[in-house]
Amino acid sequence: MRRAALPALGLLIIVNFLGYAVIGDNGVLSWGDYRRQKAERAVQLAELQAERARLAHRARLLDPRNADPDLAEELVRTEFGYVRPDEVIIALDGRAAPAAATAPAAAPAAAPRH
Repeated sequence: MRRAALPALGLLIIVNFLGYAVIGDNGVLSWGDYRRQKAERAVQLAELQAERARLAHRARLLDPRNADPDLAEELVRTEFGYVRPDEVIIALDGRAAPAAATAPAAAPAAAPRH
């Protein structure tokens, strides 16, 4: 019995390692999941690189030494709500238009009731 215990224990340890090598977190069967995750990450990386390039281009346009006047005007208008006196703002997306553009004309006073 003692002679069989040591080889059986060794065999159990080897089977355990083989099991983890096949079906463990880093086993052979998880390689397909790694490939799928890698493909997802590659798509995400491409999206982030495109966003980074877009932001870098926008930052170059806002360089104080030679800022793009059209972009600067667009930012001032959208961020601070600046409007020229001769412009009319029509809100299409439900946001409130800037106060300078939507100030209503003075309403006539109601006549007193007798």
